[in-house]
Amino acid sequence: MNPTETDSFDLLLRGGTVIDGTRAPRLRADVGVRDGRIAAIGDLSQARAAEVIDATGRIVAPGFVDAHTHDDQALLLQPEMRFKVSQGVTTVVTGNCGMSAAPLRTGDVLPMPMGLMDDADGSRFARFGDYLQALREHPPALNVAAFVGHTNLRVWAMRDLQRSANAGEIDAMRELLREALEAGALGLSAGTFYPPAAHASAEEIIAVGRDLAAHGARFATHMRDESGQVMDALEETFAIGQALGVPVVISHHKVQGRANFGRTAQTLPRIREAMKHQCVALDCYPYGAGSTMIRTDRGMLDGRVLIASSTPHPECAGRDLDDIARDWGVPREEAARRLQPGSAITFLMDEHDVQRVLAFDDTMIGSDGLPTGPSPHPRLWGTFPRVLGHYSRDIGLFPLETAVWKMTGLTARNFGLQGRGTLAVGQQADIVVFDAATVRDAATYADPEQAAEGIEAVFVNGVPTWRAGASTGARAGQVLTRARAG
Repeated sequence: MNPTETDSFDLLLRGGTVIDGTRAPRLRADVGVRDGRIAAIGDLSQARAAEVIDATGRIVAPGFVDAHTHDDQALLLQPEMRFKVSQGVTTVVTGNCGMSAAPLRTGDVLPMPMGLMDDADGSRFARFGDYLQALREHPPALNVAAFVGHTNLRVWAMRDLQRSANAGEIDAMRELLREALEAGALGLSAGTFYPPAAHASAEEIIAVGRDLAAHGARFATHMRDESGQVMDALEETFAIGQALGVPVVISHHKVQGRANFGRTAQTLPRIREAMKHQCVALDCYPYGAGSTMIRTDRGMLDGRVLIASSTPHPECAGRDLDDIARDWGVPREEAARRLQPGSAITFLMDEHDVQRVLAFDDTMIGSDGLPTGPSPHPRLWGTFPRVLGHYSRDIGLFPLETAVWKMTGLTARNFGLQGRGTLAVGQQADIVVFDAATVRDAATYADPEQAAEGIEAVFVNGVPTWRAGASTGARAGQVLTRARAG
């Protein structure tokens, strides 16, 4: 571009190093924003702007797209979304693991882990479209694209969750799914790992999801098993995607349990092979510990367990299960039972597997944090700076251009988020400015609610949302609906 004296912008980021979200090499360029969109990239030294920011020595990148969240209710209850915008996140994908904010029936007692994500003030949305409309009327600080949960559909349509659905129940779920898709849901997510959907067969999910392809939608899954039967779970996932003729997203890919350490050397080649024949995507989080509902099975209790929240014993949040059991004079299983319902952080993964999945060429980044309780997993606040700082800069797992792509362009492409994920003229002005030399996650297991360092400015749809370590209070987020899957 050859600007003239009369060129003017709402915002001008001057002197920064642009990493555009495509994996292209970085370049020195100015970025001009007008009317919420990127209007120019290049030498804009002669241009004028209502606001000019000196980005010299800083990276200017697309705002990060969190591929896997459980922020469904937080978007309404904590609309400033400090735990996300402070990381440079400008878009979240919600409704994962089979659980979404809608549809939910008023008065229903929600089975765990759905109860962890229920609206604290008691309001619920019977229609998915009503939830999206609430977000439009009360916009959060960042953009949201949402799946509808298969578990929600089960809880609505079925009295007995300890079996597969019958024909009438499948018809009821299909009707609920159609409403959600017509309202703009990205697709259907499933969580057959969890008790409310564990008895759902692949055939049930296929029958419920028959309308996904016609709507250009997707299927995301917390697979049935991420331990000893992980290969079988992958095959089930691929089969569902093929039967429905839709892209599939493998959520937070990992293998758990000491007996399975190293098995990503098997799972990733199988995923790569499946990608040759169907549309498959995957995400992961950059930690060796997961977080989920408190369970009493040996699979969860095989490693260290850190209690994140407990309804009957809130004073135990932040404590190790071993210490609690010792103080109570009971076995670990009994201590876990007494702490239910609640959430826990479980240390069941091998760091070599974590790095292998992160480095896999097509892996997106998702935080998978639970924005509830006094002691959440540090991934809620630290995921994206941890990838940029620890894994890209410090360990050298991949170049910074690749790290940014995994958080932006790749994710926007896989979820069909048009106008997002890259810095290019005409794209929405979702932008993060960060210091590549200092960016790092500050959140720890002991002190998890800490904003990252090195994230200097975040813009959502061209509006300044995070500046100099603080929220601006702006709430410029939009509800994003899908482009056709392909």
